[in-house]
Amino acid sequence: MEQSLATTNLLLGIMAAVSVLEALLLIGAGIGGFLVYRRVVTLMEGLEQRQIAPTVRRVHAILDDAKAVTETIRSETVRVDQAILSTMGRVDDTVDRVKSNVRAKTSRLVGLVRGARVALETILQSRAA
Repeated sequence: MEQSLATTNLLLGIMAAVSVLEALLLIGAGIGGFLVYRRVVTLMEGLEQRQIAPTVRRVHAILDDAKAVTETIRSETVRVDQAILSTMGRVDDTVDRVKSNVRAKTSRLVGLVRGARVALETILQSRAA
């Protein structure tokens, strides 16, 4: 029976030593993972400062320029619309004036032609009768 306890104790000792080695291995893996994480974070910060931050500044500058161009286009569009509307109003007024002037000047001529026609018809009717 003593021999079987010695074998059991030996196996328990080996298992305890393996457990200690596993614990040390897990602690080492945790420390290694933390070191890798810290290096990756440092690398990402450096990448952000060297690459992303200048790109973001350029994008913001482009967006500011686009906003300024959009505002200019909007104000110029309003100005052109107002100019077109006022020009159309002036054209309408001019057309009305031209029509009234043409009617005033041609109405006398039309009256004269009608009078001459009536006079000719009267003369021709009186000769025919």
